[in-house]
Amino acid sequence: MATDLHELLRSLRVWDPETTELPPFDPGAAPADPLTLFTRWFAAAVAAGQSEPHTMSLATADADGLPDVRIVMLHGADADGFSFATHATSRKGRHLAARPYAALAFYWPVLGRQVRVRGPVAVAPGEEARADLRARSTGALAAALTGRQSEVLHSTEELARASEAAWERAGREPEAPVASWTLYRLRPTEVEFFQGDARRRHVRLVYRATEEGWARDLLWP
Repeated sequence: MATDLHELLRSLRVWDPETTELPPFDPGAAPADPLTLFTRWFAAAVAAGQSEPHTMSLATADADGLPDVRIVMLHGADADGFSFATHATSRKGRHLAARPYAALAFYWPVLGRQVRVRGPVAVAPGEEARADLRARSTGALAAALTGRQSEVLHSTEELARASEAAWERAGREPEAPVASWTLYRLRPTEVEFFQGDARRRHVRLVYRATEEGWARDLLWP
């Protein structure tokens, strides 16, 4: 089985020209702040047909400093930071309570681009969390109402019963409150933009927050 996996890995290509376009990126012409560039790159990924471009890896650490990572959805990005939501009682919620610092990574292979973000994380006001949940789908509300995220599940039947009850309530009460639902904002102290290059001359532009504003540097690929 291990041999089959290695053979499969060797057969795969990165940035196949049939599905990927590697656009030029001139870091000298980049805007002064990372949010403007992120917005441009995000729009370009959407226009290029990247599937689920709003999904991102979220890395946190537990109270002992051990790392963890998972895929979550970006709920917004503005001057207040990059927003995502989850239950405060979930594993990542507990991590952020103990160590309110995280890192994000976006990967858009259709353009050979990735964006890495890291910084402190703060909890948004409760009303904003409630508005965030109201703006989502019935399914999202049902999942939130099901709750118990990251707890041990004893059987799939137990999940099915809880989910059915949550779906019924979500349809009946579209503004049903979920006390543990929390909106988090990561305020970036560092944002890196990576543009892949066919000759492996990848462009890496990093923005770092300073007291005077954003400082920019190029990094070796």
